[in-house]
Amino acid sequence: MRAAVMGSPIGHSLSPYLHRAAYQAMGLDGWSYEAFECDEARLPALLGELVPVRGQVPGGEDPWAGLSLTMPLKRAVLPLLDTVSDLAVEVGGANTVVFRDGRRHGHNTDVYGIEQALAEAGVPAPGSATVLGGGATAASALAALRNLGLFSATLLVRDPARAGETVEVAERLGVALAVETFDKLDAATRVDLVVSTLPGGAADAFADRLARVPALFDVVYSPWPTSAAAAVRAAGGTVVAGFAMLLHQAVRQVELMTGRTDVPVEAMRAAGEAELARRSASRTG
Repeated sequence: MRAAVMGSPIGHSLSPYLHRAAYQAMGLDGWSYEAFECDEARLPALLGELVPVRGQVPGGEDPWAGLSLTMPLKRAVLPLLDTVSDLAVEVGGANTVVFRDGRRHGHNTDVYGIEQALAEAGVPAPGSATVLGGGATAASALAALRNLGLFSATLLVRDPARAGETVEVAERLGVALAVETFDKLDAATRVDLVVSTLPGGAADAFADRLARVPALFDVVYSPWPTSAAAAVRAAGGTVVAGFAMLLHQAVRQVELMTGRTDVPVEAMRAAGEAELARRSASRTG
């Protein structure tokens, strides 16, 4: 069986290390996991090239079990799927495609990853929260907050006109969303939890102003810690790293793709942390 992660850029992805570690620990010797560079324009053709069938395939070609999707494909894949889970419909994005019975089934495991990452760090259900950024991960963060019992939040974006899809997600989730620009950062961060879905380094400009928040979940995982995370930690706040989200969403992906629940979380964690340590050493060496 074959699986892969697709997106653009994809060279930095930790997913191959996580999934391969799971396969090895689970004794899935015939399974492989690759990384493919793929943008929105190429996605339909690439999906069409795969063999989404479980079992023997004429000519001996290995069938595909599923795909992990990262930016910019989570929203673009939806019209290409045969079924989409209720949660993926709500958040408007699927980061997982499972091939079964010759059909493409879309799922969202990012929400699960966020929930597990917060729980693992001991962050209690927040009474108030602000999300930085308005992309697909921000939409998943709103769903996770809703699942934790929070039905109102603030979204900080550079351009509110470009946050329309995330606003629609909030409406589907039943979350009252106040959309503000970053000049409102000081007021918007007087909350229990800030979730930064900004790309690597983008939140660092706000590090001094974020330092006072009780808890920061920064979806960046490399390099780590970010300046924002370090500032919050130095001030005594709780910091949740993006690696925890990546790990737990991958655990759920392995469950969906293999049909098994005995997924070795700690083996996957060790493999991911080892690769992050290797990359950090190569940057400083």
